[in-house]
This record gives sequence, structure tokens and C-alpha cells, in this order.
Amino acid sequence: MVEVTTANVETTSGKIEGVFRKGLYVFRGVPYAAPPVAKRRWLPPGPPEPWGGVRPAQEFAPNAPQAPVGIQLLEPQEKQPQSEDCLYLNIWTPGLDGAKRPVMVWFHGGGFTTGAGSWLAYNGRILSTRGDVVIVTINYRLGVLGFLNLNEVTKGKIPATGNEGLLDQVFALEWVRNNISRFGGDPDNVTIFGESAGAMSVGILLAMPGARGLFHRAILQSGAANHVNSLEHAEKVAAIFLDILDIKPTDVEKLRSLSEQELLNAQAEIMARAIDPKSAIGALPLRPVVDGNVLPELPIHAIAGGSADNVPVLIGTNLDEWNIFTLLDTNLANLDEAQLLRRCQYLISGEDAAGLIEAYRQARSQRNLPGTPAELFGAIQSDRIFRIPAIRLAEAHCRSQQPTYMYLFDWVSPIMNGFLGSCHALEIGFVFGTLDDNFTGSGEEAQALSGKIQDAWTAFARHGNPSCESMGEWKLYGERRATMILGKQCVLVEAPHDEERRAWEPFADSVLGSF
Repeated sequence: MVEVTTANVETTSGKIEGVFRKGLYVFRGVPYAAPPVAKRRWLPPGPPEPWGGVRPAQEFAPNAPQAPVGIQLLEPQEKQPQSEDCLYLNIWTPGLDGAKRPVMVWFHGGGFTTGAGSWLAYNGRILSTRGDVVIVTINYRLGVLGFLNLNEVTKGKIPATGNEGLLDQVFALEWVRNNISRFGGDPDNVTIFGESAGAMSVGILLAMPGARGLFHRAILQSGAANHVNSLEHAEKVAAIFLDILDIKPTDVEKLRSLSEQELLNAQAEIMARAIDPKSAIGALPLRPVVDGNVLPELPIHAIAGGSADNVPVLIGTNLDEWNIFTLLDTNLANLDEAQLLRRCQYLISGEDAAGLIEAYRQARSQRNLPGTPAELFGAIQSDRIFRIPAIRLAEAHCRSQQPTYMYLFDWVSPIMNGFLGSCHALEIGFVFGTLDDNFTGSGEEAQALSGKIQDAWTAFARHGNPSCESMGEWKLYGERRATMILGKQCVLVEAPHDEERRAWEPFADSVLGSF
């Protein structure tokens, strides 16, 4: 029987009680901000109310309000409660001492509308133990509560910028700066890392003036710095939201009195409209906003201008990102050449869609890969949304000699007889060591890859360089485009899939990143 004891730590808001089990201290459901409820709905986060006595921190707090994502493989295996009172974090640490371990703060993905730091895939136990690092996972506001700009339509009566979820992340980093030394962590060595919308958040934090100095390294898994709304677009989404609810912009009290379920129902309608090409709001309508204040400019441009200088960056994508989203695409199996061209013309309006398709067809043919319309569309979407934005960020960062490292993950999921390939979110289980028999695959090879990735991630957190004994030397990304392939074999190559990358060179940043 495993012995479990309790452990107390004094934070800036009061004392909390976690558990010590199998050589690791774990604190769950630690409040880092005041509950954003009632009058605080749609406002920036504020400090939690101090408490007396000892507050239990042994159970996860509720998730932010959200609806199912629609892809079972991306859903949590366990049902979890939800509440607007969701601004909590979780900590795994090998010691409550002065060891000054590297700190790694995880931002979960989920399209800015789903997810939580408590999901089993993000359990920090294995990564914390193997790398002797402090792992922190957080919840942040999602959907219409975290990424809806109401300031313009309500003329400032509700001053929500559409970046409240980002401000939550910054507030959590401030909590880490002020408290993590009491959990054996080094506040002067904080790495932020995330996947999908979590990595997109990391890309945006690299550009946010308000986040500067709160972290020192950044890892971006399948997300970059292109995934934002313009202020004009955000205003359009807010107007649709109010129209769905049949609420006038001046009726602020009615807006504030809506229940969580009413908000989620309206959000579901926005998401339903978003997949209709005629809606013109895009398939990811609720996301951070270039509002001119919290986020002064397009993040990729800010990074190119030096906003992330002195922050080493490790960034990469999975080879077949888009494959998992094809599970929602009922028309893909029957896609023909004409339909492929129409889809691409819609996605990259005004650009040479036919030339892009032909470039992909030739590149895949040279590698003896299938060139069906469905295969071509998946490859183009994987690159347009994920890989090319990641390369653009790496280019922007290393242009001024900033340390930048690139990877391409190509391990194939065994599920569905390998149909998903190296799909979106597959690498998460390898990063955290939370492998399974179905989605990630298990066994000796999978465990070996997981160990190498964990060693590289924690080496990067410790030194700003992912080179380590198990992975070997990992060279900087630069003119030769050095990229570490992470899969059945881990090998450093130069400019992988470069024919496809070159095909995107004429395309502006504005056509990249949107779903």
C-alpha cells in the first residue's frame, strides 16, 4: 500500500494543504485569482481573497464552462464539473525546498473553447519526477467568457477585450513568480509550454507587453503566433452573439445575468454558424484579439520586431496534424479535384490555390505518397494552420540570432489501423509520459521516444537548449533549417518537406493559421 501524507505550504493568499505520494508533492485546485463571477464576469482577473486557517488543495477545481469538442479522442476520459469559478492551478514538485528547480507552466489546448489543466493526459507526475522540475497546469476562461470582445458593441459598458483568457494566463504566471519558490521552484527560470490553443497562447504571450519578464523560455507544440482576431472581426462575432441572444448592446444587466448554460447555448450557435462558409466569421471565431491594448499588434510581427528577444524558443508540429479533424468532415471521402480547388480558393482567397495544390501533388509524388484530393487537402491544411506558422515564428525569432529550435513529430498512432498518422495532439502523451494502448500506442519503442522527448523538454527548461544524452545534439534552427525528427527514430535533418514550405513563400501571414 502506497503511503500518502499531507504537506502544507504558505502562499501569498494563505496556507494550503496538498499530498505527498511516491516521492512527489502534489497540490490541486489552488486559487490564483478571484472567481470571475457575477460583477467580475468579463473583467480582468483580480487577486483571490485571502483566507485563514488551512485550505485543502487535494482535489482538482472545476473546469471552465465548455461544451464537448465533438472528437472523442480529444475529450477527457473522465467527467469533470464545470463552473465560472475556474481560475485555479495545480502543482507537481519533487521537493518543498530551496532547490530552485526549473518551472514548467502548461497551457492546455482546445480551440480556446474547451480543455482544463486537470485532464489526465496532463498529469505532471512522470515529467516532474524524470526531469526534477516543477510542473504547473492551469485553467483559464474559455469561449465567450474568455475570448469575446464586448467592449466595442457595448461602448465600454462591458470592457471585455476578448483577451480575458490570456489575462488569466498572465495572472497565473504572476502567481508563479510570487509563490513558486515555496514549492522548490525557481521564479527566475520559468518555461511556458502548451499545445494547440495552448501553444497559440504561448505564441501570443511572446508578443504581449504585459507578459514580459514572467517567463524565460517557451515551448510551442502545434501552435504559433498567427491565431488571432482583428478588432473588426471580433466586433462582428460579438454582434452575432448578441443577436443570437436577442439582447441589445445597451442591456448590460441582462447580459451579466445570463446563466452558464444560456451562454454555452449561444456559443454553440456561434460555433455552428462558424463552419458555414457563408458566415464569414471563420471556424475559430472565439480567440485572442488584436485590440491595440492588451495585444498591440499581430503577434508574429511583434516577435519579428524583438518582443521575444532573450527567450529561447522550441517549436514544432506533427506531420499529419489535420488527420484528426477529418473525423468531423463528412464530405472528405468523396472530395474530387474541383471540390478540392474550391475549398482551397475559399481558404486562401485571392491567392494561387491551383499552383499550391500542384506543388503538393508533385512533392508527395516524389515521396511515393498518395495524391488523392483528400490526402492533398489534409497535407495543405496541416501546413497552412500549423507547420508554416511555426516555421514563420522560428524564422522571425532566429532572424536576430535568438536561440530557436525546431522539431517535426512523425510517430504514427496505431488507432484506426494508422489512419490518423501523426495527428494533432498525439505528442502530448509522449511529453507527459501519459501513454495509452490506443491513441498514442505503448510498449518499448513508445516508452523510449517518450523518455527522449521528456529529457529534451526538461533540458530546454533547465538550460534553454534541448540537447541531452538520450536525444543527442540538437542544433539551432537557422539558414539550414535544422529540425529534429521525433518518431521511431530521433534524427536531426535539414529542411524537411522543403518543397511544401517553399510553395507557401508567396503567401502572406494573413492566410495562415485560421481554421
